[in-house]
Amino acid sequence: MTSTTTTKSNVAAFRHEAVFYGGLDGFVRAVAPFVRAGVDAGQPVMVVVAASKIDLLRQSLGSRARHVEFADMGDVGRNPARIIPAWTEFVNRHPDAPTLWGVGEPIDTRRSAAELAECQRHEALLNVAFEDAPPLWLQCPYDLDALNPSVISEARRSHPFVGEGLEPERNREYVDRGDAAAGFDEPLPEPPTAAASLPFTSGWLNTIRDFVDGRARVAGLSSAKASDLVLAINELATNSLRHGGGQGMLRVWEDEHGLVCEVADSGTLHEPLLGRQRPSAGRLGGRGLWMVNQLCDLVQIRSLATGTVVRVHAYHD
Repeated sequence: MTSTTTTKSNVAAFRHEAVFYGGLDGFVRAVAPFVRAGVDAGQPVMVVVAASKIDLLRQSLGSRARHVEFADMGDVGRNPARIIPAWTEFVNRHPDAPTLWGVGEPIDTRRSAAELAECQRHEALLNVAFEDAPPLWLQCPYDLDALNPSVISEARRSHPFVGEGLEPERNREYVDRGDAAAGFDEPLPEPPTAAASLPFTSGWLNTIRDFVDGRARVAGLSSAKASDLVLAINELATNSLRHGGGQGMLRVWEDEHGLVCEVADSGTLHEPLLGRQRPSAGRLGGRGLWMVNQLCDLVQIRSLATGTVVRVHAYHD
């Protein structure tokens, strides 16, 4: 690796950096100087990490903490597809800032395997979403003491820069996936054999809604969660009828977190960021997947030559 000489105050483009630390003390040592430097430069700073780590940073930053936008990753990133919109809103709130500073830690040991996969997709998709954005330096901390080595290896592949503090280095292990970022075309694990299946075509939307509502209530989801899930699946099934060959397959099953629903059809998608960018007023497509991401706790989208699969998760409250 060769060290860059660019300082944070004159970053001219999006800079996505992985920083590695060990334990809570290591987190503060790695992140606090970066945040402190942004505050001292008088530039916008946002930190999105676990609530417990926000408390540690506040203690370390002292009075500087008043100048930082803090957000709990447990709220912002419970569904990882909502994290890019949060960073986009941060950028849009400060259109005239010469540089924006950010810290985001979406991955920790509490994530399920499905959530981890989507967090890793998120990290790769950041490089696509902000490729032409205003200057944002986003630091992503990874805990070497807690995370599986395979997670660390993937972090090295998804971040163009690695380092600590204000002296990042270009990352020779970085893999530029382009618009096919992070496995958009890699199949999801097969549903369990006990999953209930319902093929559908035109005229079946009422049946689909009743089917999902019944399964949600059997699974013990709250009324609000059940209603959100029914609305999300109705939207996905409608998309299948309109854009996925006029028919599809709905599969539903329970897991340890709640209820999982999957809609598959023969259509294909070509934009991995669909559902992760708020649709503009004049845009015709993308509103359905955006809404689904706002309604569900986790959304997984894969598009292969054989068709598209959207798998949504609704957790118990």
